[in-house]
Amino acid sequence: MVSTPTETSTEFKAIQDQALVLEFNQVGIADVPIVGGKNASLGEMIQQLASQGVNVPNGFATTAYAYRYFIESAELEHQLRQLFAQLDVDNVLSLQAVGQQARSLMLQTPFPQPLQDAIAAGYARLCAQYGEDTDVAVRSSATAEDLPDASFAGQQETYLNVHGLPGVLDACHRCFASIFTDRAISYRHQRGFDHFTIALSVGVQKMVRSDLAASGVMFSIDTETGCKDVAFVTAAYGLGENVVQGAVNPDEYFVFKPTLKQGFRPIVRKRLGTKEIKMVYDVGGSKLTKNITVPPCDRQLYAITDEEVLQLARWACLIEDHYTQVRGTYTPMDMEWAKDGITGELFIVQARPETVQSQKVGNVLKSYSLNGAQQHATVLTVGRAVGEMVGQGTAKVILDVNRINEFKPGEVLVTSRTDPDWEPIMKKASAIVTNRGGRNCHAAIIAREMGIPAIVGCGNATDLMHTGQDITVSCCEGEDGKVYDGLIPFEIREVALDNLPRTRTQIMMNVGNPDEAFSLATIPNDGVGLARLEFIIANQIQAHPLALIHYDRLTDELAHYKLADLTRHYDSKPEYFVDKLAKGVGAIAAAFYPKPVIVRMSDFKSNEYANLLGGKEFEPTEENPMIGWRGASRYYDDNYREGFALECEAMKRVRDDMGLTNVILMIPFCRTPDEGRQVLAEMAKNGLHRGENGLQVYVMCELPSNVILADEFSEVFDGFSIGSNDLTQLTLGLDRDSALVARLFDERNHAVKRMIKQVIQTAKIKQRKIGICGQAPSDYPEFARFLVEQGINSISLNPDSVLKTMLEIAEAEKF
Repeated sequence: MVSTPTETSTEFKAIQDQALVLEFNQVGIADVPIVGGKNASLGEMIQQLASQGVNVPNGFATTAYAYRYFIESAELEHQLRQLFAQLDVDNVLSLQAVGQQARSLMLQTPFPQPLQDAIAAGYARLCAQYGEDTDVAVRSSATAEDLPDASFAGQQETYLNVHGLPGVLDACHRCFASIFTDRAISYRHQRGFDHFTIALSVGVQKMVRSDLAASGVMFSIDTETGCKDVAFVTAAYGLGENVVQGAVNPDEYFVFKPTLKQGFRPIVRKRLGTKEIKMVYDVGGSKLTKNITVPPCDRQLYAITDEEVLQLARWACLIEDHYTQVRGTYTPMDMEWAKDGITGELFIVQARPETVQSQKVGNVLKSYSLNGAQQHATVLTVGRAVGEMVGQGTAKVILDVNRINEFKPGEVLVTSRTDPDWEPIMKKASAIVTNRGGRNCHAAIIAREMGIPAIVGCGNATDLMHTGQDITVSCCEGEDGKVYDGLIPFEIREVALDNLPRTRTQIMMNVGNPDEAFSLATIPNDGVGLARLEFIIANQIQAHPLALIHYDRLTDELAHYKLADLTRHYDSKPEYFVDKLAKGVGAIAAAFYPKPVIVRMSDFKSNEYANLLGGKEFEPTEENPMIGWRGASRYYDDNYREGFALECEAMKRVRDDMGLTNVILMIPFCRTPDEGRQVLAEMAKNGLHRGENGLQVYVMCELPSNVILADEFSEVFDGFSIGSNDLTQLTLGLDRDSALVARLFDERNHAVKRMIKQVIQTAKIKQRKIGICGQAPSDYPEFARFLVEQGINSISLNPDSVLKTMLEIAEAEKF
């Protein structure tokens, strides 16, 4: 018989210390020594967050006292210590032998009757709430679990779809024995924990029927870059074990927390997973659960709705905020969720502190880069990059966990997927490559914890590589990780951020790829000086906007087919363009929020537009596209107006629906002030009113007319950004695409510098901001110094030149 928390805290604590079983609503975060981190966290959420709408299934936990009572009543400790005296934890065969004997000893020892009675009473109370022989999840929770620097995740066993008291007692007994799994023994040894001071609690929790719906994992932090402002949600069909263990490649979502809390809907990234299998109840079978194949049509659908993603992200914010307040320090969280296929309700079924990014030291920027030799190397396979590092060595292909004793330190582990049984060798690997899994699967989590790169979800890595092959695992080239044949030279750079100077001149970045945005945002910066829509359109959309609007008019059958395939997840083909563009820009804006992000509207030339899917039917043939129908002149033209409307709709969605009002829009290749007014009028027709909701609109300064009429342009626009490439070619009268005159192209030419000096002076007189986003200051330190001397407001640089140019600018500002 256990008491309730209404008693005095001293009396209740004394009862807790001797209780065999406690209900979840009787424990909280302070009770980790009694019921382990997992169960303490469930109780904490039920008591503190249920009133705020966070759903957590009810249950009960056996206590540390119950575990020790079991050990002491059967006098097991002496026998276990004798076993462990023979252990060589670094010898896989020794580890397996000792672990097997320890587990057998635990399982052969029956539970004492008082413990069986306490578990029976707890299960009876659960059945009274949910129904006779209610189905439960039975999970292990070590009393050292969920410490800030050690998660203990997956070290002990979990049993799903357990019915009836005999099944519950058997699962609890197996959980007790699992304190001596090979992986748990190895993990404790590595972390310096004594095997006999840690106890094990078992949580018995009502199952959520996610076998009929979906489940997944989410983090209140970006697990790759450590960005604190995003919630990262994964989802797949069926019970969540497949997502946790990396048996499936799940759907992935990034939600921007600051504007989510303000009531916006900021899903800034969304990626469809393959979701080939799902784990379900094995009704009438010999096992508790089984995996079945997901029909191909369902794989092409997202497992949950956007509204459900947003709800989960809101809960992630509530849980993180609560634990941060309780602990008195920022505490990002690692959570598991499930959707009930019968009721349609969402539930949080586990929550623990995140233990990798939250422990990183933030004053050193460490970056890896290949030296260019990869351009000539063979790419063996591609998957999801984990770790932003490079690792290399001899491949070791192992498909059976029973063969892990063959693995040698320093090899690259190549396998289908990993689970906690693989951990004794994962710590010895130089890198990990798997066929299956998403960025929150077991292999990814352990790789981060071990500080090694991993590429997961490659599909067929084990078929494409062989044991003994030299390979390089590159996770430093963006979201996609690549495995190269051979040992590719690479560099590691470390910069102490504490010693970097701060400059009066704003140092911004040129960012095109949304997949790299959160990583690039860790480099010291004052925002984004140029985000190009062309990169997103060419790489992530791939289609001409007018081909999507007028899809039925297309005569190109191949383009027709490819566009149908690209847009298969959308009810409307134009919505595909708007959604992809909004999420691409949204990811960049979120990564650098609340700093300004200057987004340049599309600046393809007609020949480049023609290369997009379906583009040839909507583009003219021009003799010199470089100075033809591009930039502003397209936006109000009847031949492109509809396409520009889609761009405007996407930018409006970023600012109004996602709440990312740090986005500043910029108009390229605007020849006259009147043309600028026409563009602003066109934007207003599409809901983008300059000045409304803080919207600023800049103009590119890349034509001599922009310089000569800078005073007039300043009456139309809020600021200027110098495009030194186009300004150079048009000042010097040369085509920068022509190899014949390439030798004459130089931004440092006196004529170009006079133009730049003049426009900076005019902008300052007119109190308009002016920066530069061209290539020159990235390439030439002396050019950067020239800009500082003229009093430019900001310099936007390629990411790889930010740190070195920052030092040059700081030096220039001394004079």
